[in-house]
Amino acid sequence: MKYIAPNWLPGGNLQTIWPALISARSLEQAASVAYERVRWSTPDHDFVDVDYGSATTPKLQNSAKQPLLVLFHGLEGSSTSHYALAFAKVAQQRGWAYAVPHFRGCSGEINRAPRAYHSGDFEEIGWMLSKLKAAHELAGGGSLLAVGISLGGNALMRWAQEAGSTATQTVEAVASVCSPLDLAASGVAIGQGFNRLVYTRMFLNSMKPKALERLALNPGLFDAKALQASRDLYEFDNIFTAPVHGFKNTEDYWLRASAKPHMNRIQLPALALNAVNDPFIPAWSLPKAADVSKSVTLWHTAQGGHVGFPKGKFPAQVMAMPEAVSGWLATHLPA
Repeated sequence: MKYIAPNWLPGGNLQTIWPALISARSLEQAASVAYERVRWSTPDHDFVDVDYGSATTPKLQNSAKQPLLVLFHGLEGSSTSHYALAFAKVAQQRGWAYAVPHFRGCSGEINRAPRAYHSGDFEEIGWMLSKLKAAHELAGGGSLLAVGISLGGNALMRWAQEAGSTATQTVEAVASVCSPLDLAASGVAIGQGFNRLVYTRMFLNSMKPKALERLALNPGLFDAKALQASRDLYEFDNIFTAPVHGFKNTEDYWLRASAKPHMNRIQLPALALNAVNDPFIPAWSLPKAADVSKSVTLWHTAQGGHVGFPKGKFPAQVMAMPEAVSGWLATHLPA
């Protein structure tokens, strides 16, 4: 991907914050995006909400062999995140069906089960992809493509690693965008300086209330006072994310959930796009060619921030990244 940021938006922080602030409100992207929600029951008696793009729910599809683009959102994201709306627009332009499955607790309603979601949630990813494929095929649709943003991209890559040679039975290709593939490196980075003051605070302001709602439904799940006192993602993960999802502690979670150590096991076409100036992800921690299999393509851009990639004159647009990633995915569709 060739990308140059606008001169009036210098630096990774501006290239991260500005697109998130203005793009979801942009009529250019939001006006033509309408979702239809489908609720699935999970094997553990909980639920997952999936938002399908305009006229692409299984019962509404009428285009034979229409590809389905699946987007897995980032930490505390949803189908209304700026990047989700941008990919929805690209899918419409290409004539693809589009679906955004929400991780538990991110669709606007708290889930019933104790578990939430995490960066290495490959089993949940696999279950979602299987459900989406079955519904899409039943409606006469074609191949699946999948993209994961930030946390969703790391989890998607972990699924590709665990699925191994069977991954292509479900999807043709996968892509991760600005994903923290080395969770320990990113976890330390987001807990320092400006990142701690702005991004960490923003995430915790959303995550803490949800965790406390989950505690009300599942008494004794964790120590409420300790969680309320947590000041960074390390502490939050140590109190909630790690123990609730079967990890010993934050270190164990960050180590076992990271995709980078296993990227040499990926056997289907996979793209990992990262900006070197991403404030969340240290450049030194990004995977290199020696770390990945021959199936993996690495795109490292000098600029772009964290899921930003703004382009053009003020106020800018964020279509450059979704168009480039979708273009790469399209090359792996069956002829």
